[in-house]
Amino acid sequence: MDPIDLPMPAVRRPAPAPDVRALEKALRRRVDGDVRFDSGTRAAYATDASNYRRVPYGVVLPRSPEAAVEAVAVCREFDAPLLSRGGGTSLAGECCNAAVVLDWSRYCNRVLSLDPEARRCVVEPGIVLDDLNRQLAPYGLQYGPRPATHATCTIGGMIGNNSCGSTAQAYGKVVDNLHRLEVLTYDGLRLWVGRTADEELARLAAGEGREAEIYRSLAALRDRYADAVRERFPRIPRRVSGYNLDSLLPEHGFDVAGLLTGSESTLVTVLRAELELVPVPAHTSLVVMGFADIAAAADHVPALLRHEPHALEGVDHELVVAERREHLHPEALALLPGGSAYLMAVLAGESEEETADKARALVAGLPDGVEHTWYTDRRHMDELMLVRESALGATAHAPGRPDAWEGWEDAALPPERLGDYLRGVAVLWEEFGYGRPSVYGHFGQGCVHNRIPFDLTSEQGIARMRAFVERAADLVVELGGSLSGEHGDGQSRGELLGRMYGAELVGAFERLKTLFDPRGRMNPGKVVVPDPLDAYLRLGADYRPWEPEVVFAYADDDGNFSHAALRCVGVGRCRSSRGGVMCPSYRATREEEHSTRGRARLLFEMVRNGSPVDGGWRSPEVRDALDLCLACKGCKADCPVGVDMATYKAEFLHHHYAGRLRPLAHYSMGWLPAVARVAGLAPRVVNALAAVPVLARVAKAAGGIAPERDIPVFAPERFTAWWWARGGARGDGRRGEVVVWPDTFTEHFHPAVGRAAVEVLEAAGFRVKVPEAAVCCGLTWISTGQLDVARRVLARTVDVLRDDLRRGVPVVGLEPSCTAVFRSQAAELLPDDPDARLLCERTRTFAELLGERAADWQPPAVDARAIVQRHCHQYAVLGFDADRELLRRAGVDADVLDAGCCGLAGDFGFERGHYEVSMACAEAGLLPAVREADGETLVLADGFSCRTQVEQAGTGHAPPLHVAEVLAAALRGEPVAAERPAAPEVRALLPVAAVVGAAAALSFVLRATRRPAR
Repeated sequence: MDPIDLPMPAVRRPAPAPDVRALEKALRRRVDGDVRFDSGTRAAYATDASNYRRVPYGVVLPRSPEAAVEAVAVCREFDAPLLSRGGGTSLAGECCNAAVVLDWSRYCNRVLSLDPEARRCVVEPGIVLDDLNRQLAPYGLQYGPRPATHATCTIGGMIGNNSCGSTAQAYGKVVDNLHRLEVLTYDGLRLWVGRTADEELARLAAGEGREAEIYRSLAALRDRYADAVRERFPRIPRRVSGYNLDSLLPEHGFDVAGLLTGSESTLVTVLRAELELVPVPAHTSLVVMGFADIAAAADHVPALLRHEPHALEGVDHELVVAERREHLHPEALALLPGGSAYLMAVLAGESEEETADKARALVAGLPDGVEHTWYTDRRHMDELMLVRESALGATAHAPGRPDAWEGWEDAALPPERLGDYLRGVAVLWEEFGYGRPSVYGHFGQGCVHNRIPFDLTSEQGIARMRAFVERAADLVVELGGSLSGEHGDGQSRGELLGRMYGAELVGAFERLKTLFDPRGRMNPGKVVVPDPLDAYLRLGADYRPWEPEVVFAYADDDGNFSHAALRCVGVGRCRSSRGGVMCPSYRATREEEHSTRGRARLLFEMVRNGSPVDGGWRSPEVRDALDLCLACKGCKADCPVGVDMATYKAEFLHHHYAGRLRPLAHYSMGWLPAVARVAGLAPRVVNALAAVPVLARVAKAAGGIAPERDIPVFAPERFTAWWWARGGARGDGRRGEVVVWPDTFTEHFHPAVGRAAVEVLEAAGFRVKVPEAAVCCGLTWISTGQLDVARRVLARTVDVLRDDLRRGVPVVGLEPSCTAVFRSQAAELLPDDPDARLLCERTRTFAELLGERAADWQPPAVDARAIVQRHCHQYAVLGFDADRELLRRAGVDADVLDAGCCGLAGDFGFERGHYEVSMACAEAGLLPAVREADGETLVLADGFSCRTQVEQAGTGHAPPLHVAEVLAAALRGEPVAAERPAAPEVRALLPVAAVVGAAAALSFVLRATRRPAR
């Protein structure tokens, strides 16, 4: 039988469920890699960034391509479906299936060879695009296609999707930037494929065996369908839908690698890839143009294309409004010109003059009334492009609006028909009651992205979604476009390919599938013979999540924990390896369950019916995933949809341990304020006991403290004791009163920071106050999930501060983590207390107060170089602009590290079992920067955790300083030096009972949590 006439039913036969237990056992025995069939892993991989959900049989993380070959062999023996996955950011459902998932991203992420002269490299499929380009940068080269998920998407995933991104305007899609692929078929054939000359094709087809069969069949497929391909394939730059049969045409060199690109793991498994590289542009500039509306902007695209822009992106007014509402990129949004829709044109050249000439020519051709801005510096260009790259997250959960979803987010049109499409789809939006979703995309190539407020939880809403998608698909086809211009078909669009290509070419796609995967085991139900676009939805008409009672208010989620658990949209920014703070534990472990996304998926599964995670608050899977969450709050700032995993972790721990014994560290570190208060009665005695090695070991074991850790010693004199001994307030107070907050860390461990802050604030003209009662922000109880205690502690604090708050007296926080509690979590824990809201509004950092209320005060000249470690909570909640400005005014040449979390993160780095991850986080950026700094360079860190991590790492550098200490020393004209309590060589934090007895601690706790009489 001619292979081209293979019967189609083989593709349609669903795979019977394999013997999962035996499959797992065989994979563990034979595969060099991590084999995970536990319920937590399966839940974390049940969905991607799409609307779909399929729980996999298990996950395999191969250590090499050869290990992946063996994994495929095991799956073949068990007739088990298989899915290759990269970064898991697919939007059409390609990366979720009832299959064995091969996750390449943890181990198979190496550059295997590089030829700068030929501009080629060979890579493993799990390497992330940004990581690859960092390795290519010294050679002036890059891999050209750059999706918005460039910090997390893998090359294998890009090949599977035929990815594009903004730079495709200059470099094309992945299919245009591949030389060869090494691939593996499900039945075990392993071969390198690429462009095939006629003589080579004849030789390969004349042979025997499976490889010859494939080449003969591909040649027959080309010959039979060439005319239909030329007729029906849209002639546009962004045609991603369907299989790349056009790559087999003579004009494309019978490119089998191109044919397999974009096949979404439905045909082969990619083992290695040889990529074609391009030079990094020497100079670029950005012209941003404002138009009356997005369709008018689209109408102008053909005229702009004559200037050959390197990229041409579009953004509409709705997106800008959404980002302003969510306080995203305010500096960048301020740079936009007048208008209600914007085009962003990147121009590239070999010199500044060439780039400027291109920009001037483009601007000169703009119609009258079109305002524009023009930037040549990298900072402003990157900020403005982030407005576009943040679009998906900004539009998913816009405050005050229904949640918006993918499902029709990726159409591509001929650029000259783009305006017609936008006007036509707007009519459909209105007809179906979807309002005006925001629009953005790669307008230079006619690719439009948007998220639509589909109702995916009722039969009527799902039926309306299907009807809309079918009508929109017909509109695209009528205008000569492609259903997908970047994200692929998967399940979202596979069912619609007949509308675009017709029955003949869909039959060709099915024949191609049968040729490579006769049993239909490669990512079944995607692209061809697809599952219905409204099947296997992550929500669905039967979605009725569990709505547990919670402690935090979840104001941004209407008080619903289920909505907070649904907030993650799966774009995976938490999986980036550089920049920002999120997610330090993922960077240390490269485990999906230890990313913000993985944890969010498990929380979603926890509240969903019919999930592998079925223990509710008692779920061990969720507990284990949250165990390595540092509660750094980096996700609160870095996550495009504001997932706040630190809060979710605190909530979960509160319920998980309700009525149960907690981990030992929850008692020692969670009750640190009480421990420190009692130990402060006799700090020298406590320090002396802690210096005894045997007692130290016993104490750390009893307190659940990592044996590798040294706990900072208690200061001989507390900050407030010094304050009252000096007689309280001094100075003229011409600028008014301020309350300096005596947080636990300043009070008991580093009181020199408090003394320095008082000195500087008084010099600046403030009259300083310190609370007369023992108070606390409750941070350590929050981070360990002891929320009832935290609420009582916070309520008492609000009572103590009430009069000052109502008089408008600002509260100055010196420890960023405690200050962040006042600015954020206090109102979430006490939502009905208006004074808690006042506390949020009145709290300022040290630098903010000086900047806002003493702008005319000239700080003392420091004139020094410094590397600065921002505390994660300051980064995420408080902001750092005021600190940067204060340092500038003081003459500090500050290098603010973009090094991520220090890794200590309050109690996290002290807890037994966390030491290795804690140090891995620190070694990712902070500690190397400190070691490389010369002795004249200051190390600044306002956070106690950050300072402690550096001090205990033994970098050889002088101890880190709080900015207040630097300014105070300059006021006195003295050398800058940290004043820290003398510490014995061996120290440990003894449990309260081992120090002075439980009775004293209990007495303090009762006093600290009782509200004073009003």
